[in-house]
Amino acid sequence: QVQLVESGGGLVQAGGSLRLSCVASGSISNINVMRWYRQTQGKQRELVASISRHGWLIYADSVKGRFTITRDNAKSTVFLQMNSLKFEDTAIYYCNADNGLTSYWGQGTQVTVFS
Repeated sequence: QVQLVESGGGLVQAGGSLRLSCVASGSISNINVMRWYRQTQGKQRELVASISRHGWLIYADSVKGRFTITRDNAKSTVFLQMNSLKFEDTAIYYCNADNGLTSYWGQGTQVTVFS
């Protein structure tokens, strides 16, 4: 089992920045890819950014150039630096970890951007 705990969400004015963190614990030795997803009410959860153990990156088009995903393998932590936030970035952000067999989810952290 893998446990994921997100932190760093909050209320921010448009144009501002937030940094999300996700700490993984438990059976983490086989985790390859870690991802951030987000979801707003009535919509499907969407991939925001992804990083593999060896640093392969994927970003949603809507966040390219504004968000940066990084990973500290030694601390089993993944970060999402969010800059130039927009109202449409408002969502619950979820951390996801994948060991090739099972996908694990955190509880989510709310990000609210006001204009």
